[in-house]
Amino acid sequence: MAKVTQFAHQIVYFISMWESAKKGFALHLRLEKSMAQHTQDSYAADVDKLTQYLQIQDKQIGPADVTFQDVQSFIHWIAKMGLSERSQARIISGIKSFYTYCLQEGISTSNPTLLLQAPKLKRALPDTLSFEEIDVLINTIDLSEPEGQRNRAMLETLYSCGLRVTELIQLKLSNLYLEIGFIRVIGKGDKERLVPIGQEAIKHLQIYTQQVRVHIPIQKGSEDIVFLNRRGNGISRVMVFYIIKGLTQKAGIKKSISPHTFRHSFATHLVEGGADLRAVQEMLGHESITTTEIYTHLDRNFLKDTLHRFHPGFARKK
Repeated sequence: MAKVTQFAHQIVYFISMWESAKKGFALHLRLEKSMAQHTQDSYAADVDKLTQYLQIQDKQIGPADVTFQDVQSFIHWIAKMGLSERSQARIISGIKSFYTYCLQEGISTSNPTLLLQAPKLKRALPDTLSFEEIDVLINTIDLSEPEGQRNRAMLETLYSCGLRVTELIQLKLSNLYLEIGFIRVIGKGDKERLVPIGQEAIKHLQIYTQQVRVHIPIQKGSEDIVFLNRRGNGISRVMVFYIIKGLTQKAGIKKSISPHTFRHSFATHLVEGGADLRAVQEMLGHESITTTEIYTHLDRNFLKDTLHRFHPGFARKK
């Protein structure tokens, strides 16, 4: 009986140590890092997986007692579960962030993840839609339905401004400066940027806000949100994914399309049209030009065509 009681005390102590650290970590991500809620939830789930592993291994230890061997064994464990290399890399990122926080707060005196290496990932370039495919997809929307006009305005804005899906659903009426052709976007880390918006997107935003949105019974807290669901709350990320998936199938497009495809297409089309990479970086809200280069890849045919048109060795008359 004494052994059972002792074991129960160990379990309670184990849980309390981790819960305290995890609560502080959650506050750190929200208040200091200004991370989106879904990112906070992912990081919390990563730490939960580590504590689950420690319990399975009968290691009733707190964050400060975890060793490099423990986290290395943990990574082997999640790999055996069949998680993809990308999922493994994301979990490692979450655990590394947690221990960076623990070190800063004095919860741990060493960082057991310091030498931990994530699996090397192949940079798979996402599918890009051509101008024609974007037209086909957008023209598939049934504008006779109220949601149709909203969806048209959403997709026009996604493509015209190269927004992330989170930026789209958090877009505010007070941040629309349509009369001068700009919108104010709140990006990662609550960083603001002004982005130009095209005439077609402006037209459909005005139709939606002036003729459709005004008839929706808006819920408290959503008064300034541009894109609403039929209940009057802000539309969710998941719903935007579902809308685009449904339109893709209806349009008969076989590519793997998501909201981010519009952002990637926006950047690719700008660069192919001759836009300066620094300007594209500014519009996308990237801190590093390297990130912009990844998103704005150029296909071989475009490069070849550019060489033939502009390089003196190719362009000169024979």
